[in-house]
Amino acid sequence: MKSWIECRWRGVLSSVVIGAAALFVSNTYGGPTVLYALLLGMAFHFIFEDDRAVAGIELCAKNFLRIGVGLLGARITAEELAQLSLGSITVLITGVFATVAFSMLLNRWIRWPRAEGALAGASVAICGASAAAALALVIDKKALREQALLAIIVTVTALSTISMILYPILCELLGFESSRAGLLLGGTIHDVAQVVGAGAMLGNDALQTATMTKMLRVAMLIPMMFVFTALFAAKGEHGEPNGPKTVNPFAQIPLFLIGFVVLAALNVAGVIPTSVSDTLAQASQLLILVAMGALGIKTSLGKLKAVGWAPIILMTANTVFLFVWVLAGILLLA
Repeated sequence: MKSWIECRWRGVLSSVVIGAAALFVSNTYGGPTVLYALLLGMAFHFIFEDDRAVAGIELCAKNFLRIGVGLLGARITAEELAQLSLGSITVLITGVFATVAFSMLLNRWIRWPRAEGALAGASVAICGASAAAALALVIDKKALREQALLAIIVTVTALSTISMILYPILCELLGFESSRAGLLLGGTIHDVAQVVGAGAMLGNDALQTATMTKMLRVAMLIPMMFVFTALFAAKGEHGEPNGPKTVNPFAQIPLFLIGFVVLAALNVAGVIPTSVSDTLAQASQLLILVAMGALGIKTSLGKLKAVGWAPIILMTANTVFLFVWVLAGILLLA
């Protein structure tokens, strides 16, 4: 009988190598690391057909991802959040929930499953691929196709990269000073890496504001987790539509979410030293990167092709909606 390590080392090693390759390509040529990991993983989908590698790949795609998402809480600091005005915070928080609601409304025309439409909106509204991967963990497996999740991640990363290029130009055309430009960039671009890239194009002041703004959106992952758990988590045999209605969905909150909340609270309170929080944030990025590589290995291009144009249409509309919402909020409130 094979040991636990013997059953998993091949899949883990494959996922780590793909993650490392994606990081090398990104550092050498630029571009989104997560998207590279997904695409490289998809190119090596044949590995998933080897039974000896399946357990390790599943370990990376699920457990590594859960740990990585939990560690994301270490990225949230009190200093960054405290520098945002009440008007800015109002615009950002309402924008997150409004984008998810808009996505679910538009999804009636797209005709995706309800959970997938909400996930597409949340990935745009919060923090791109990381939010999609995190929220997918609390959705009932029957309500979310793996190829749909992959399509959402690929699409939101592509849109984030396009936004990173276009939005700084728009900020200059609008005549925004660094604070307003940073607020617009951090409040609308999906992935953290692209926010940093866009902010850096406009200078250090814009970069700092954009980063603080983005961290508030990352913090919105906490309440959105509770919302998704209540709406889309598996209810168990007593929580079926025809069963009793007294089941509390919040009793199913996963451990990684608790870890996220605890780390965020400790970091905001200043308990965690900066060096430790930085290390945890880097570890989170690496774990999520490996998990994205594993997710890519699990999914074939043929399955992804079956999703069609739905995610592109839906998430482009979500991106435009969020941009207009935040821009209007900046002009009226911030």
